[in-house]
Amino acid sequence: MSEHYQVAVIGAGPGGYVAALKAAQMGAKTVIVEKHHLGGTCLNYGCIPSKALLASAELMHKISGSADLCVSINGTVSFDWPAIQKRKDKVLTKLRGGIKGLFGARNVTLLSGKAVLDGKGKVKVTDEKGGTTSFTADNIILATGSTPARIGAWPSDPQIVSTSDEALHWKELPKRLLIVGGGVIGCEFACMMKEYGVEVTIVELMDSLLPEMETALGQALAGAFAKRGMKIFTGVKVEDLKLSGGGVEAVITGNKPMQFDRVLVATGRRPVTQDIGLESIGLQTDRGFIRVNDKMETAVKGYYCIGDANGRCLLAHAASAQGEVAVENALGHNKELTMPVPGAVYTFPEIASVGLTTKQAQQQNIPVRVGEFPIGYLGKAMAVGEEFGFVRVIRHYHDETLLGVHIIGHNATEIIESAAAMLTLKASAKDLAEMIFAHPTISEAVKEAAADTFESAMHLPPRKITQVVAE
Repeated sequence: MSEHYQVAVIGAGPGGYVAALKAAQMGAKTVIVEKHHLGGTCLNYGCIPSKALLASAELMHKISGSADLCVSINGTVSFDWPAIQKRKDKVLTKLRGGIKGLFGARNVTLLSGKAVLDGKGKVKVTDEKGGTTSFTADNIILATGSTPARIGAWPSDPQIVSTSDEALHWKELPKRLLIVGGGVIGCEFACMMKEYGVEVTIVELMDSLLPEMETALGQALAGAFAKRGMKIFTGVKVEDLKLSGGGVEAVITGNKPMQFDRVLVATGRRPVTQDIGLESIGLQTDRGFIRVNDKMETAVKGYYCIGDANGRCLLAHAASAQGEVAVENALGHNKELTMPVPGAVYTFPEIASVGLTTKQAQQQNIPVRVGEFPIGYLGKAMAVGEEFGFVRVIRHYHDETLLGVHIIGHNATEIIESAAAMLTLKASAKDLAEMIFAHPTISEAVKEAAADTFESAMHLPPRKITQVVAE
C-alpha cells in the first residue's frame, strides 16, 4: 500500500524546499521529491554559485582601485581559478547539507528521483537505478523550475556555446567571451569575467542593458562597463554563429565577423513542465507555463504551482514566497500573494529595483513624478570612495502614491529592502521622504530621491522655494 501525505512537493528548489518546510511547520505530513541536487537552479546553477564567483571578482576589482583610498599594494595580485571553483563547490555542498538537515529536523520525507503525476492525487517516482515508488497526496505543489533557453540553430557543443548551467562550472576560462543577452545573467557574468582577465563582448537585442528594468539603470551600467574595457552592442543581434578554429565566429548586425573562444547564451529561461504527467490530471500549459491565480492555485483543484514553472516572476525569493502562500491555501487558509517583488543585479556597481518602472507606468496610463538623487552627493559615498550611481523614485503625479524605487550604486541590493517594505505596507512617497535614515549611509539617497518627487530634497539645489506659514 502506497504512503499517503497531506502535502507533496515536486522539486526542491527555493520554492519547493521552503514549501515543504512550511507545510511541516504547519503540522502537515509532507513529502518532497527532487531528481537532482537539493536547492534547485538557484543553489546549484544560479544565485549562489554566481555570487561565490563574483565575490572573488569583486575583491579583485576593489584591489585594482586601492590607490583611490591611498592604499599601496606591492607585488602582483593574481587569482587561482581552480581554487575559486573549489571554494564555490564547498559553499554549494554546505548549503545542500543545510537543506537536508532542515528536512530531517521537521520530519519532511525526502525522495530522490524523477516525479511524474500518475492520475488524481497520485505520484510515481523513478530513482536513478530505475526503481519506482508511488504515493498519494491530498495536495500537490509543482515546483519544477526552469532551464536556460538555448538557440537551436547554433552549435550544440555546451563547452563552446554554453548557458549559465555550464559556465558557472567552467574548469578553464576563455580569453575572449561573447555574451548573448544583456539581462541580469549576462551582465553579472560580464562583470565577473572581466575581472578574471577575459575580453568581454555583450550583445543585447533591446536598446539598453537590463531591458526589463528602469532604462536609466541599464544605460548607466553600460557606461560603467565600457569604461572598464568591455564592448557593448545594444539594439542589434548575432546574425550568425559558427564553429571556427576551436572557438566560434560571430556576425553581429552591422559589424565584420568576430572571433571568440566561447559564447554564453543568456537569452532567458523556459519552464520545466514537459514529461511530468500533467495530461494525467488534465492540466494545460500556456507556452509551457502552468498558470495560477494569486493563491498559487492551478485550474485543477488540489494542485498548485510555484516558482519559475508558473511564469509569474522568475526569481528565487519570489518562488519561496509563493511556496508559503501555496501551502497556507492547501491547508485551508485563505491567502493571496500580491506584494511587490524586488529585483537585484550583483554587478559592480550593484543594481536593485522594486515596483513600477516609468515605462510600465506609461503602459498603464499612470502619470508620474520622478525624483532622483546622485549617490555621489552623500558623505558616506565620498568617505568610502563609492560615488557612482543614483536612486530614482517614482510616484503618482496627482497624489503621493509610491510606485517604484530603482537604484544603481554601492550596496543597492541591501538598500532596496527599505523601499520594498514601504511598497508592501502601501506607504506613500511622502512617508518615504519623511523617514529618518541613519547617517552616514548610502541609503540616505532613497530619502532624498523620494523628497525630490516633491521638489523638496534638502541636499539638491532648490527647484522652487515654498513659503510655509504657521497657522
